[in-house]
Order: sequence, then structure tokens, then C-alpha cells
Amino acid sequence: MLRKIARLFVIKTRFEAFLIIYALALGATARGSAYLDQFPGFGGQLLFLATTGAVFLAGAKMLDCIRLEKELAQLRAQNSDRPD
Repeated sequence: MLRKIARLFVIKTRFEAFLIIYALALGATARGSAYLDQFPGFGGQLLFLATTGAVFLAGAKMLDCIRLEKELAQLRAQNSDRPD
């Protein structure tokens, strides 16, 4: 039962990754605008940039991992088809 629940939290497709990246970006811009209110000027702008930059890094990593997992699955399928 726990395995079935755990599978819900696995990102399987690029579409799912883009949905998660979008949600992260919404949260990051909300947090960044709060930083702009709390820290007016250059400091707030740097913090806003840091929050949005973190989303870019996390999104790129998610997309790379999905591509890597797909390639690994293809390699495993090729290796299992080969006779020893």
C-alpha cells in the first residue's frame, strides 16, 4: 500500500515536470515579491533573483533526470534482450 502511495510522488513525464516547475515558479515569485516589500532596493532585487534562479536550476535538474531515466530504461531493455 505504501508503494502505491509513493508512486504518486514520482515524476514520470516531462509534462508532470513542467507542472511542478510552474508551481515552483508561482511560489518563488510570491516569495520574491514579499522580499521586495521587506527589503526595498538592491537587496530585495537580489533575493528575488535568487528565488527565481533556484526554480531554473531545479527545473533543469528535473528535466535532465527524466531524460536520464528514460535512457537508462532503454539501455536496460537492450541489455535484457541480448543473449549471454
